[in-house]
Amino acid sequence: MEALLALTVGALVAAAIYLMLARSLLRFLFGLVLISNAANLLIFTAGRLTGGAPPLIAEGAEVPAGAVANALPQALILTAIVIGFGLFAFALVLVLRAHAALGTLDSDEMRVAEPRKRAAP
Repeated sequence: MEALLALTVGALVAAAIYLMLARSLLRFLFGLVLISNAANLLIFTAGRLTGGAPPLIAEGAEVPAGAVANALPQALILTAIVIGFGLFAFALVLVLRAHAALGTLDSDEMRVAEPRKRAAP
């Protein structure tokens, strides 16, 4: 199962790099989201896939009994998902603002484009 997830991570990273090399800011943003998801899946896979029970310690015991799932990768991924969503929302607003100001999402055209003038109220 880990081999399949490793191949999936590789495919996600390859697709993300392909999107991030495009000139369009929107494609770059989607590539950023894909590489973030690939990193989350990589952390999840590195934490080993086990069919163990939740890591709960019984009353009076000092360690959990039997095979338990590792909670650390799950906590790291949950934190990364929240941070990634905030980054995506912020970047999307910046892309929309750049499109409104410059009229294009092509990075080559942005270098030479002049900001649009706003109409006076």
